[in-house]
Amino acid sequence: MQKRQLGKSDLQLTPIGFGAWAIGGGGWAYAWGPQDDQQSIRSIQRALDLGINWIDTAAVYGLGHSEEVVARALEGRSNRPYLFTKCALVWDANGQVRNELGAASIRRECEESLRRLKVDTLDLYQIHWPLQGDSLEGIEEGWTAMAELQRQGKVRWIGVSNFNVKQMELAHRIAPITSLQPPYSLLHRGIEKEILPFCERQGIGVIGYSPMASGLLTGAMTRERVAAFPEDDWRRRSTDFQEPNLSRNLALVELLRRIGARHGRSPGEVAIAWTLRLSAVTAAIVGARSAEQVDGFIGAMDFRLSLDEVQEIEDFFRQQPSTGGEAHV
Repeated sequence: MQKRQLGKSDLQLTPIGFGAWAIGGGGWAYAWGPQDDQQSIRSIQRALDLGINWIDTAAVYGLGHSEEVVARALEGRSNRPYLFTKCALVWDANGQVRNELGAASIRRECEESLRRLKVDTLDLYQIHWPLQGDSLEGIEEGWTAMAELQRQGKVRWIGVSNFNVKQMELAHRIAPITSLQPPYSLLHRGIEKEILPFCERQGIGVIGYSPMASGLLTGAMTRERVAAFPEDDWRRRSTDFQEPNLSRNLALVELLRRIGARHGRSPGEVAIAWTLRLSAVTAAIVGARSAEQVDGFIGAMDFRLSLDEVQEIEDFFRQQPSTGGEAHV
C-alpha cells in the first residue's frame, strides 16, 4: 500500500485514516446517538489490522469520551498508529460547547488529551475551528500556543481544521502549518476553488473529513433509516438529510452503486475514491461504528476512479445541482 507524506512532515499516511467522531457516544451537541464502546474498540482494531496507520479524534467528541475509547482500543498493541487530535472546542459542567483559542486553554486541553490518550506526545495537534466564520480573532494567540507546544515536544506537528485561506495565511506567518482538515465530499466541495490550491502551493497537507457525507453516501442509508435517527443524532438537523436534498443525494448513491458494481466496490468506496482523486488531498478521514463498517470502506485504500467515471459523476451534478449544506464538526 502506497503511503502519502502529510505536508512537509515526516508522517507517512495510508490514504484512509480512522475517524473517531461517531464513537464519542451520545448526549452532546454533535452526537450520532448511543454507541457501544466495545463495538467502537473492535472497529478501531479492525481498521488497524487491515492496514490503516492513523486515527483522528478530538477532545470534544463525546466530551472526552472518544479519546478515552481510542486509548482503550490501543492497549497492548504493538502496531500503534499515529494519533491526531484537536483542540479549541471546550465545554462546561453542563456540557455546553464553546470555541476557545486562549493560550492557557489550549495548553490545558493538550495536557488533558495526552492524559486521555495515554501518550507522552501527539503526532498531530489541530485547532478544530476558528472562533467564528471568517474571523481572524484569537488565531495569533492560539497558533502561537500551538507552536510553543511543538517546541516543547508535547506535539510533533501542528495543523488546523475548518480554516479559510486568510486564517491560514495569518497562522502560517507565525509558524508553519503542517495540515488542514476540511470537510470534503461529493456534497461539500467548497474547498476546491481557493483552499486546495493554496494548500498545494504552501506544501500544506490536506486530510478531508466526512468523505461519505456522514454516512449518506455509504449505500446503506434509506429514508426509513433517516426517519429513525435517535433524537440526539445531529444529522436530524442537517439539510443533507432533509428534502429536497435527500432525494437528490439518494439518487447520487445509486449512480455510485452502479459505478462501484463494475469493480466490486461499494458506493461508499466510490465516494471516498472520488475525494482522493486530486493530488492536493493527502488522505481521507473515514469514520466507523463497527468492524463491519470498516470492511465496507477499506477497499477505497487502493481504488481509483477512471476519468470517465469522474465525468459521469460531474454530469450527474450538472443535471441535479447541489442546494448547499452546512459544515460539521
